[in-house]
Amino acid sequence: MTVSERPIRVALVGCGYWGPNLARNLHQIPETELTACCDVNEQTLEKMGRLYPNTHLTTDFASICRDQAIDAVVIATPPRTHHALAKAALESGKHVLVEKPLTLNSRDAEDLIGLAEAQNRVLMVGHVFQYNPAVRYIKQIIEEGKLGELYYLYSTRVNLGRVQSDINALWSIAPHDISILLYLLETEPEWVSARGATYLTDGIEDVVFINLGFPGGILAHVHVSWLDPSKVRRMTIVGSKQMVVYDDVADEGKVKLYEKGVYRKEEPGFGEFQYRVHSGMITIPRLEMTEPLRAECQHFATCIREGQQPETDGLNGLQVVRILEAAQESLERGGAAITFSLP
Repeated sequence: MTVSERPIRVALVGCGYWGPNLARNLHQIPETELTACCDVNEQTLEKMGRLYPNTHLTTDFASICRDQAIDAVVIATPPRTHHALAKAALESGKHVLVEKPLTLNSRDAEDLIGLAEAQNRVLMVGHVFQYNPAVRYIKQIIEEGKLGELYYLYSTRVNLGRVQSDINALWSIAPHDISILLYLLETEPEWVSARGATYLTDGIEDVVFINLGFPGGILAHVHVSWLDPSKVRRMTIVGSKQMVVYDDVADEGKVKLYEKGVYRKEEPGFGEFQYRVHSGMITIPRLEMTEPLRAECQHFATCIREGQQPETDGLNGLQVVRILEAAQESLERGGAAITFSLP
């Protein structure tokens, strides 16, 4: 039986914080079969074994690569390990889905992209919010021109907890918002600047404020932190015609469209412009809120089965990594604006 006739056999590597969510979806969707789970922590593997008794458990990643029955590998390990694990998996002929960020530098990301092309294998990055129905709706209304000319966007992604000791809040949290910005605007920024502060662990910024300048004068701001009293996952997009707020933690009304704006009106006889504020209805669209991670896993399987390029492919991962690199350089240079352009 070929891959096109049976479920994609997937091995999950990294069963800690995010791994169980991936395992649940890989097990439940008909497109994939959770064939193996790999982790260096045997207690973590025992928990996975109780949930999925028919899944092979191992601490030996090399055995995953050697197993010819496995079609694909999903990597949910710490970012510092992404390049080495993904490279080994691709070299062994596996399709690969890597959690964000793809790598910790653009050189390694380019290496994986080239290897995936040479091996004719799918390389996909877990930019899960691109598969979120709310984000996809916002993308649609931007394309339809409902917001008018885009002015600026800003997002806040903060919480108290899951403090990292090996990467800062920029690399841990900001990939989500940066990937959303790239998806909505369909262009890369012209410059990036960032400032942050370290309070808990020397050299590891707990809070970071990132500014990005996009073509056409569009300004974006991203605030990320794991040292905050409240869990906030909110993005606001301001346009000349309408404005939209996306609140991912809202129980209802995750997207609100505000019929508000400011326009210029010429005063008769004076030849001068006056600014008028327009305020109308607030629309809460009815969205079919399917689980984004499930859609992501299904898309990965479809790309493997049909030979498609993923929406969040290696190049998309590279774009996010390059912006993170620029922001990190700005952090180290006291907030200096770093000119950004793809090669």
